[in-house]
Amino acid sequence: MRRVESGGLAIDAGPTVFTMRWIFDGLFGDAGERLEDHLGLITAETLARHAWRQGGNLDLFADVGRSAEAIGDFAGAAEAKAYLDFCARSADIYKTLAASFIAAERPSIPGLVARLGPFGIPALMRTVPMRTLWGALGDHFKDARLRQLFGRYSTYVGASPWAAPATLMLIAHVEQEGVWLVRGGIHEVARAIAGLAERHGATFRFGAHMDRIVVEGGRVTGVELAGGERLAADAVVFNGDISALTDEVRPVPVTAPRRRSLSAVTWCAAARTSGFELAHHNVFFAEDYRAEFEAIFKERRITQTPTVYLCAQDRGEGSNHPAGAPERLLALINAPADGDLGPLPDAVVADLARRSVGLMQDCGLELTAVDEPVVTDPAGFHALFPASGGALYGRANHGMMGSFARAGARGKVPGLYLAGGSVHPGPGIPMATMSGRIAAARLVADLAGNRRTVMLPAG
Repeated sequence: MRRVESGGLAIDAGPTVFTMRWIFDGLFGDAGERLEDHLGLITAETLARHAWRQGGNLDLFADVGRSAEAIGDFAGAAEAKAYLDFCARSADIYKTLAASFIAAERPSIPGLVARLGPFGIPALMRTVPMRTLWGALGDHFKDARLRQLFGRYSTYVGASPWAAPATLMLIAHVEQEGVWLVRGGIHEVARAIAGLAERHGATFRFGAHMDRIVVEGGRVTGVELAGGERLAADAVVFNGDISALTDEVRPVPVTAPRRRSLSAVTWCAAARTSGFELAHHNVFFAEDYRAEFEAIFKERRITQTPTVYLCAQDRGEGSNHPAGAPERLLALINAPADGDLGPLPDAVVADLARRSVGLMQDCGLELTAVDEPVVTDPAGFHALFPASGGALYGRANHGMMGSFARAGARGKVPGLYLAGGSVHPGPGIPMATMSGRIAAARLVADLAGNRRTVMLPAG
């Protein structure tokens, strides 16, 4: 949840979507406090605005009926009916997996079946884990633009819709349960949680480089910082990319480059806009969506015309952005996670910017930057998240077993616990937060001598 500066404006440069509020209500509630006392949240009525170069704009709303009406105007009554059926299917998948998978310590297929019980097997089969997201979307939508729109849910976990499991349809229900805008930006979420921790005795040392996790006598005994300082500990919770761990302590194989999730090229800029009326979340689609993911995952390159996500951080409910004034923008395109091979050449980055701006212009948006943007390519993300190659979501969630391939809350040796977007239940603000809660619960249970599986309540 980092923040950078452009044109004198502080711009969120990491995740931008806040969902599954119940996870954060539980986190603050368990500490005897209320989330709303420390974080300003505004319910988003418009979830996202979508535009296609070949024509057509479509908004999705928190209200399902309003979205169905918009889809009917955009693609016809049959597609509106298909959307309502899709929403019901998404809700069913979420109901099946919220407690049995998302909130479980480290799910397995036998464990999942056991938790659901014999009467839960039909519901589990309805999650169609053996089908791809793109294939399952074809059951509902004939309009390729709608498959493109909902296929984008795979990118929330850094995957391709042609390889990600159909269970990711549950993201539609997660968004319908609520998307919130954060007053002051997403960075305030990190600040609020840090404040909560400090009020309960935590001490933070920012900017301290850790050289290694110390293992002695077959268990973790602390960490060693650059310069040789050693911090003794009964337990260590590691929330970096799991590939940065050594074989001695990492419980699963290192993520091979071709199994890494998506990386990105991002531009954070203070800019003036005109033409296209921006929402807070905006997506600009080109024509050939499949080519984008084949280029990234098979050819290890960025496609000729990538999809552009644009977060207009001064737009949305509760905002009063003056017309014509500079606003805070984060633009993102998908890229292969090969940042450990070196940075993209300046000429390549400039060409990507030109093509991305061109796509947005074709959709009606005019941009005028008021300062040089802050650019981060896969190499930049690799520097921020060591050993990741710039992968922003850990291992790509591809195939039926992709959801089960992530490490759980325990490291290979006693005393080490794992959290963050590269372990279960996966990437994203709520999921990474849930992983921290699971790791904490496992740590406390181990200290108490309780070896039973940890399960957290799912809202």
